[in-house]
Amino acid sequence: MKAVIYCRVSTEKEAQETSLERQRIELERLAEQYGFQVVKVIMEQASGYEIERDGVLELLHFLKEEAIDAVLIQDETRLGRGNARIALLHCIQKEGAKLYTVSHNGEMQLSEADSMVLNILSIVEEYQRKIHNLKIKRGMQKAIERGYRPERNLKNLGDHAGREKMELPIEEIVRLRRNGLTFAEIAATLRGFGYEVSKATVHRRYQEYSQDMQ
Repeated sequence: MKAVIYCRVSTEKEAQETSLERQRIELERLAEQYGFQVVKVIMEQASGYEIERDGVLELLHFLKEEAIDAVLIQDETRLGRGNARIALLHCIQKEGAKLYTVSHNGEMQLSEADSMVLNILSIVEEYQRKIHNLKIKRGMQKAIERGYRPERNLKNLGDHAGREKMELPIEEIVRLRRNGLTFAEIAATLRGFGYEVSKATVHRRYQEYSQDMQ
């Protein structure tokens, strides 16, 4: 099983370097105790209240890209404090990894309050996904009602879909805009047919087209 070791101290005082090294040694022992293969050791000096930390971003990258099974920390405060701690617990939970701490001498058990908050976050995210999908569906239906024919106008649907999808069908964007769709609805419609595009990109392409036509 793969694991990442994460060590953190809150200040850049020279004395804290000893604390970082001690954390690393204790966590390597914990990894050996549970038979983990340590693929990365992350050590940083930063406030636990901050979410924008180089070490945290590196940790999240490994969780997503390297199929990490466990994150090893000295105690839960090393991961973060306040809202930052909850946010990171949620990210780790979403990626299916478990937390092991020296203070628990094994897998960390969440408090009842933390479990409740994380459950609420999961429910909210699920409803956000449902709303997002409904917006895409609504945009597609509205576009089709107004004469949009994806089978005729969009290229590379199906097995041969690929890089050419990034070439947005500007004629369709213009036509849908003239038919009364908002830029958000046009973007949602295109995403439904495989175009990874944002409202801002649709708006920019429309503006560029309009300028070229002047």
